[in-house]
Amino acid sequence: MPTDSFAETFSAVAASVEQVLHGKPEVIELVLIALVAQGHVLIEDVPGVGKTSLAKALARSLDCTWRRVQFTPDLLPADVVGGTVWDRDAARFDFRPGPIFANLVLADEINRASPKTQSALLEAMEERQVTVDGVGHPLPSTFIVLATQNPIEHTGTYPLPESQLDRFLLRVGIGYPDRGAELAILDAPDSAHTLSLLRPVAAVRDIQAMAAVARETHVAPSLKGYIIDIAEATRHHPALDLGMSPRASLALMHAARARAVASGRNYMVPDDVKALAEPVLAHRLIRSGQAAMQGLDTREIVADVLRRVPVPSGRG
Repeated sequence: MPTDSFAETFSAVAASVEQVLHGKPEVIELVLIALVAQGHVLIEDVPGVGKTSLAKALARSLDCTWRRVQFTPDLLPADVVGGTVWDRDAARFDFRPGPIFANLVLADEINRASPKTQSALLEAMEERQVTVDGVGHPLPSTFIVLATQNPIEHTGTYPLPESQLDRFLLRVGIGYPDRGAELAILDAPDSAHTLSLLRPVAAVRDIQAMAAVARETHVAPSLKGYIIDIAEATRHHPALDLGMSPRASLALMHAARARAVASGRNYMVPDDVKALAEPVLAHRLIRSGQAAMQGLDTREIVADVLRRVPVPSGRG
């Protein structure tokens, strides 16, 4: 797929989603970058700002299989991944796949499920397969989890462990719309009606072709060194007990590649890394006890790291 075709498809999907989520082009861009980078997204924000609508609009804009799982405290792992059922006629156990067997899976209010059910997603998100009764079952080659959670409601919730958070390529906050966007929301038809009118503007094969283009995007040695310098800075930052893992470094490079080609370039620049450092890294870092007591947020720590690490010049 040529770079200009990539940009056209990217813009078409973004325009489709914008019909439902008004005034948030930067949020939509981040989610599409994750889609192209074949990574999972955690959408974390207060109720009513459009988390679920964003996921539904993306699903309707793509000609793909998608499923929604409403996470609740009584949800069981088998309700997500599936299980074996005795077939009396054939006299054997058959595997019945769960809703996770889809191209796009909306895990709604993921932090309401028990840790046991949350852990059922770990293998799927990392290895793109699930193991049931000792047998591995591959998931679709294009498999993306869009998970939502409310960060301020704690009753009846189970915080996601670090190992689970590390599986998400990006953490995205939507935030409240500005005045103009909120006026547009009030003037617009019911969101459910708008969703029903959306039609696919891209197919799974288009997403796979876009992902292939992103993987071929040139990354200069100096930029790889820049990512490693950022990683080293987080590992020795006084406000952090846990810095970037090698998986986080890879995630930052994959996401930056996708942003570069979405911007019409076949090469990465430092601004791609800087623009995605906070959504890729902030949820993976663990603050020290003193930093937590001071109310220092990991987003602020990422910004401090970017200020400290020298930016390479040229493409090297």
